[in-house]
Amino acid sequence: MPPPSQPIPPSELTRPAQSAGRNKPSEFRTIFSLSAPLAIAQLGMMTMGVVDTMMVARIGVAELAAVAIATSWAWSSSSLFQGIVQGMDPLVSQAHGAGDGEASALALQRGLLIATVGSIPLMGLWVMTGPALLWLGQDAAVAELAQTYMLARLPSAIGFNLFIALRQYLAGRTIMRPAMWVMLAGNMFNVVLNWGLIFGHLGMPELGLQGAGLATGITNIFLPLALWIWSRHFGLFEGAWRRWDRHSFDVGGLYRYLKLGFPVGLQLALEANAFTVGMIMVGWIGVIELAAHQVVINMASFTFMLPLGVSIGSSVRIGNLIGARDGEHLQQSCRTAFAMGGGVMALTALVFVVYRNVLPTIYLEEVAVVSLAASLLPIAGAFQIADGVQVVGGGLMRGMGRPKAGAIVNLLGFYVIGLPLAWVLAFPMGLGVVGIWWGLAAGLGGVAIMLYVWVMRTAARPIAELTVNFR
Repeated sequence: MPPPSQPIPPSELTRPAQSAGRNKPSEFRTIFSLSAPLAIAQLGMMTMGVVDTMMVARIGVAELAAVAIATSWAWSSSSLFQGIVQGMDPLVSQAHGAGDGEASALALQRGLLIATVGSIPLMGLWVMTGPALLWLGQDAAVAELAQTYMLARLPSAIGFNLFIALRQYLAGRTIMRPAMWVMLAGNMFNVVLNWGLIFGHLGMPELGLQGAGLATGITNIFLPLALWIWSRHFGLFEGAWRRWDRHSFDVGGLYRYLKLGFPVGLQLALEANAFTVGMIMVGWIGVIELAAHQVVINMASFTFMLPLGVSIGSSVRIGNLIGARDGEHLQQSCRTAFAMGGGVMALTALVFVVYRNVLPTIYLEEVAVVSLAASLLPIAGAFQIADGVQVVGGGLMRGMGRPKAGAIVNLLGFYVIGLPLAWVLAFPMGLGVVGIWWGLAAGLGGVAIMLYVWVMRTAARPIAELTVNFR
């Protein structure tokens, strides 16, 4: 096998699945080797949010609630644009499987262009955080604090989009570890900046909540710069780079990219906004409930990064197989990926249930918040397995160039099942925040079942039907 910072040659991509012999890696090991570095990178990404949450919690409950609602707003507003950038997945992975390095390079150039342009309206949405939250019925004091946090975090809009473009390009070519190391370095950078800018250490000004947003914004500019420098220094663009020219801006190529990317963005936006609506409903109940919700959603989001890594890795694996015209092992790869995503979340669900009274105290010691969070953790554990299955299913559909399925399923699962049930349980039936969590859990369960069936049926189709035009 090649060194970890170099791509796996297309000629070797199908070998792991072609033999069950002891000397050949299993499909599990193949997907694991692709997914593990990405899962660590995703955990690193979430750790930034955890650091913000834990440090801001020391300031006060109102500030914690503001970070909760602001983070949810940031994710829901950026998910469409980040998903569009991820339309690169089948373009690069299938091109790499086919040995077409120039097509991979074109996908990167168009991805960087789309990431940059898409950041402009995203920053506009972030500037309107306070008025938007007031319009949605949130507490005025919390909305004002959230506005302060998001304005300071503004550089993240372009920085993280560019990081995603570079990460997906490298991942599609089976180069996984650079993004992991850069993200780990970014986390250390973020911790230092948070400590300094929130509390006024290391000669930095004491900015409180604003400092938390500024630290995250600066870190998200560091990430793409560091990954670009790493890739240039170690020759990771070799064999899949080209000069910028008129083909980089080809309207037809950009249209094909957007045709794949927009459904991915819509899928992510539908999911993110479902949880944002859930957050808004919790905000109608009270600040204590919102703070407890943030603690639990933060932990659930943290563990979600594990199957998300599997999702990205399995998307790469499926795309590589399709590009290499190896349709024989698609269903085997899909089943293995589903088992990995659901299995890892079953373990985290067990942790949530067993340690439900301990985990919230990592964030804060406010008795009312800790007690309510402890009652929500078993429900969060209940939907962990479904969450793992559905995110892997979305990745597999991206790798097969069928991203519309994820958008359709999310629309049905969250907006026909999950949110209506959450509202009924929370308000007419009087279950409050507990009812909101059970409704979201039901929605995730529906999404998981529908995606599993759709993926396995799609994987059984002839390989020619799954190939995308990656030029």
